[in-house]
Amino acid sequence: MSLTLRTISREQHLAYVQSLASASHCQVPAWADVKNEWRAESLGWFDERTGQMVGAGLVLYRQLPKVKRYLAYLPEGPVINWYAPNLDEWLRPMLDHLKGQGAFSVKMGPPVVIRRWDAAAIKKGIQDQDVKRLRDIEATHIEPRAFEVSDKLRRMGWQQGEDGGAGFGDVQPRYVFQVPLEGRSLEDVHKGFNQLWRRNIKKADKAGVQVVQGNMANPYDLDEWQRLYEITAERDRFRPRPKAYFQRMWNVLNAEDPHRMRLYFAEHEGERISAATMLVVGGHVWYSYGASANHKREVRPSNAMQWRMLQDAYALGASVYDLRGISDSLDENDHLFGLIQFKVGTGGQAAEYLGEWDFPLNKLLHKALDMYMSRR
Repeated sequence: MSLTLRTISREQHLAYVQSLASASHCQVPAWADVKNEWRAESLGWFDERTGQMVGAGLVLYRQLPKVKRYLAYLPEGPVINWYAPNLDEWLRPMLDHLKGQGAFSVKMGPPVVIRRWDAAAIKKGIQDQDVKRLRDIEATHIEPRAFEVSDKLRRMGWQQGEDGGAGFGDVQPRYVFQVPLEGRSLEDVHKGFNQLWRRNIKKADKAGVQVVQGNMANPYDLDEWQRLYEITAERDRFRPRPKAYFQRMWNVLNAEDPHRMRLYFAEHEGERISAATMLVVGGHVWYSYGASANHKREVRPSNAMQWRMLQDAYALGASVYDLRGISDSLDENDHLFGLIQFKVGTGGQAAEYLGEWDFPLNKLLHKALDMYMSRR
């Protein structure tokens, strides 16, 4: 297949994404409006023979301070045939185009899963004192074609930074936790939860926890979301995003597709004690942000909310419910261990993506950016 690449309109980009079973929420055109501090461009790959679009990518450009040169970033993209034998013919025109746009370096995140571990394997690993990381456990499923993609990228000159193995060295998470829904009944999904999860869902129900949908266009709901989110940020020691970010996210994503983003609250005795956002692109549904109060944790609002979101994802016909990032650490003393412990209770599977790759178009500027980022 002979390919050409060119800038496309947002309408063309959206139509292509909508024609697919799924794509990352970071690759829909409206994501450019969420990340409005970056300049954005939609790229399309076309089959020269038929003129048909066969791939698309959202590129975000960030300008280097004091220089009119850019870092070009394709988060969890581009959306192309990663297993094509002629991968070079897909990526070379992209690099040439981005160089022409003033990019000094390109960063991308191939949406390619390399390994999967099911909940039983992870549970066994947690109980084994010698196991410290997911990679110490034999994977339940390995995708041989993913290793071929990795080899091809290296041969083309793409580089991968060392992230210390924790999976958070990339901008987007390398390790995620997913609950497969395709070909399963809701009863199967519920049965797949561990005993603690099932008990906690029952406990929340008995305590009268109600899970309701909210709307960030409503000032009260937005304020309640932000209140819970800031409590969480203080407790977990991270810098919270401003309220305006979530308001913008809600407005632009739902303007593109009214089902793209949802907001949930868990209420107990009239008080909102937990909240979460959900994103939908085709058959892929993500739990995106979570927030909770410091009190009433004993009524298990988070379990109740996840179960409701899973049920809603199922009703939407989703093939996967994605709980997003985890660390690959299985060390109980690691501060990120609680994250995988909570998610593994859903009976899903950990997935390792290929991670993010860099192509330095200007080695000097790329190195300068590298040094700047490591100092931050």
